[in-house]
Amino acid sequence: MKQDKQEIRPRFRDLGYTVGDLEIGKLNSITDVPGVKVGHCTIIEGNSRLIPGKGPVRTGVTVILPHEKNVYREKVRAGYFVLNGYGKTTGLVQVQELGCIESYIGLTNTLSIPAVTDALIDFHIEENPDVGISTSSINVVVGECNDGFLNDMQGRHVKKEHVFHAIENASRNVEEGCVGAGTGMSLFGYKGGIGTASRVVIEKTAEYVVGVLVLTNFGHRKDLTILGKKLHKEGMKQVTKTQHHGSVMVIIATDAPLNNRQLTRLAKRAPLGLARTGSFASWDSGDIIITFSTTNRIRHDENAATINMSIINESTKLFSSFLKAVVEATEEAVLNSLCKATSMTGRDDNYVEAISIEKIKELLES
Repeated sequence: MKQDKQEIRPRFRDLGYTVGDLEIGKLNSITDVPGVKVGHCTIIEGNSRLIPGKGPVRTGVTVILPHEKNVYREKVRAGYFVLNGYGKTTGLVQVQELGCIESYIGLTNTLSIPAVTDALIDFHIEENPDVGISTSSINVVVGECNDGFLNDMQGRHVKKEHVFHAIENASRNVEEGCVGAGTGMSLFGYKGGIGTASRVVIEKTAEYVVGVLVLTNFGHRKDLTILGKKLHKEGMKQVTKTQHHGSVMVIIATDAPLNNRQLTRLAKRAPLGLARTGSFASWDSGDIIITFSTTNRIRHDENAATINMSIINESTKLFSSFLKAVVEATEEAVLNSLCKATSMTGRDDNYVEAISIEKIKELLES
């Protein structure tokens, strides 16, 4: 698995600017939620002319671990929201029906969803040999964006070993930009990929974290908006040729005690953060948001007839703070993916440049 040398680029907040007014977590990452980890495997191979099925390859896989224990045995309550359905996923029907996630969450390119799904099934069966035998089957959740402008998608180069590599290397320190599933993605005509951010919600007697991770692959340059300012004039042409308007996957994690209906309400706020950056969910964009809480887990082997659980009271100001936290963290996660991504040349010498950090500074200081 070859990976090009990447220049070190700053996160958005490193430039001296902030998004919103809520406090950030220690790492300003989805992994500020206790127990959550993220792993990547990046695949960069070959150059020049596309030979379908052979390369060049600019892709990868990202895996989100909801907690450090057996997720099948300790399922997390979950919800999701589809803003625009031009996207492909596995597992969301059962999430809607049962309100929980029982697997690691995978992100990859469009045509590698089956491979990542199959690999995660293998991983969880190894961990739970009774799956499908003495217990029920397993519902694996995987989402995607289309990296075909830079990557040979027909080759379906993401394999089981890449997924396992991402799991084995998962940690609290999340790499951003052109890594994992974000390797071949574009954002507003610039290089995009993985971004993350977090917010802390403080109540009198408790403190909670809302963390967001995005896989960004959407938008045109003329729409890019940073802290309310447009980087380019409205009438400019798209500089970088792209196949489509693209998509975005948003993963939201929290340690707040929320049920699946409340988590779905959080998911519906993420598009407000996307819109602040210039997204309008174009007709051919897959905009899918998945949320989960690490609290109030559902134990697979629980046999009690009734289960007691605490949840946040929605009629209080506290719940509104969670909604605001999602908006702020989503916006900043997108900007982090933009700032951290590096320029990349892919198949057929297609090129996507990284955004100029100096131009961002000039814009925000004007």
